[in-house]
Parts: sequence; structure tokens; C-alpha cells
Amino acid sequence: MKILMTGGTGLIGRKFIEQFKDEHFFTVLSRTPNKAKSLLGKDIDIIGSMTDIQDIGIFDAVINLAGEPIADKRWTDTQKEKICKSRWEITAGLVEKINASEQPPKVFISGSAIGYYGNQGDKIVSENTTPNKEFTYELCKKWEDIANSVENDITRVVTLRTGVVLTLEGGALDKMALPFKLGVGGTLGSGNQYLSWIHLDDMVSAIAFLLTNDNCEGPFNITAPEPVTNRHFSKTLAKVLHRPCLFNVPSFVMNIVMGEASTMILEGQRVIPHNLLNMGFHFRYSGLNEALGDIYS
Repeated sequence: MKILMTGGTGLIGRKFIEQFKDEHFFTVLSRTPNKAKSLLGKDIDIIGSMTDIQDIGIFDAVINLAGEPIADKRWTDTQKEKICKSRWEITAGLVEKINASEQPPKVFISGSAIGYYGNQGDKIVSENTTPNKEFTYELCKKWEDIANSVENDITRVVTLRTGVVLTLEGGALDKMALPFKLGVGGTLGSGNQYLSWIHLDDMVSAIAFLLTNDNCEGPFNITAPEPVTNRHFSKTLAKVLHRPCLFNVPSFVMNIVMGEASTMILEGQRVIPHNLLNMGFHFRYSGLNEALGDIYS
């Protein structure tokens, strides 16, 4: 399969390419072609601009994973705009190319996040749950709406509502584990807020499943079947690392440090991958103990 990918130098994109480069032919769209080439290797085609794509129909599939990291900086108005535009603009460009093609790709897989649902407390969340309208909802709703504006009947559109991806290769886990490694780890806020997570290997396998399963269309929660509270996560992480879990960081401290972005940590969603499970996807790491056990083995 010939695949066009954005976000190919990111955590998920790199892992996906590494795992399937002998099975598929990848072209990666990157604003930093030299960096992409050094990260991904000489066997991967790199293009530096959307204008380099004359006809997107030469690809069998498009996987769109690009976007400014959402939790790395405080959510100032400027940063919010950057977060949004980095997702919306490239998605709109891809859709424009798809709509202009006489023989468009058969599948368009585009990123989203469980932030779509907003704060849901301890309510179990499926793809049919009514969202709470806050910044992350507005971000993901428009992102998905743009992806779903594909006009033809050929291209199957899938949106990935992704949770926290667990791996030692980057992302959130390293930051969460550092206090425990220093012996000062503990819960955040009340500790009762839910964390919906997924092992990187299952994340990659889920994308591959959606890529090749013609019956999969629409939104899919990309999270493990067993979301946990922050307290449960913290105690499990401490146990795996053989460190204590003694402390608590109050909500007001998180608010001071992170501003509005702290809502992603202090609030949460208890997300279940209802559509993935219904379509027959099998998780390798359903429970947190086995996932962290593998990562730190």
C-alpha cells in the first residue's frame, strides 16, 4: 500500500513507519525534510510542502497525525491558536487535495483526541457520548469536521480519538514517571479523575487495523479498555518503578504551573474503545499493570 503520512516524525508516526516500512511504501510530509530524512531513514520518501503533491490519488491511503503538542506549554491565546491551526490547516489542505482527485485514496485516517468529550467525571464515555463544550472539544470538533468534509464516496474517513499514549520513547509517561524516580511521586489533584491511556504498540496496531478494515468508518476511541483513576495510575506506576507513592500535588499548584492546560490532568474522561471492540480489535495490553510491566521490563 502507498501511504502518505503527516506527523511521521512524531511519536506515533515514527513507530508506525518502523513497524510497517517493509509492508507499505511511505511518503512523509514534513516542514523539516532534512530532519525527517535523518529520523526515518533513506528508504522513506520525504516531501516538504503540500504543493509537492500533484495528485493525492497516487496514494492508497492518507494518515494525518500532524499537530503542535497540546500540553507542552501554557494555553495562552497565541498558543491555543497555534495548537488549532497546526491541526486544522494541514487537515484542510489534505481534504482539498482528496476532493480534487479523480481517483482519490481509499482511506483517510485523521487524528483527533479524547479531549473531544471535555470533562466527563466518572461517567463511562463511548463514541456516542454527548461532549462538554470547552477548548479541547472546540479544537477536536472542528478538526474532525474538516476531515469529514471529504466529498466523494470512495474515500473512507476514520478519526482517531486518542488517549494518553504510554511508551518510554517520548510523550507523557516520562514526565509522569520522573517524580517517582526521584522519590517524590504521588497523586495529582483529587486523584479521582480518570486517565484513559493506551500502550504505543496497541496504538500502532489499532491504526493498522483501521487502515485495512473496510468496515471501519467514523470516530474511534483509541484507548485501552480499562481506564483508571489518577490515584490508581500513580500507585501502579510507583509499584512498577519500586518507588513510594506518598505525596499529593494540590489542584491549585497545578493551576499555577500549567494554567488552563491543567484541566487535562485535573479533569478527565473514562473512555471505552467501544467501536474498536465491536469491530473485533484485540488489545495486547488491556490492563495498566501489564502495559507498564512491559514498558519497564
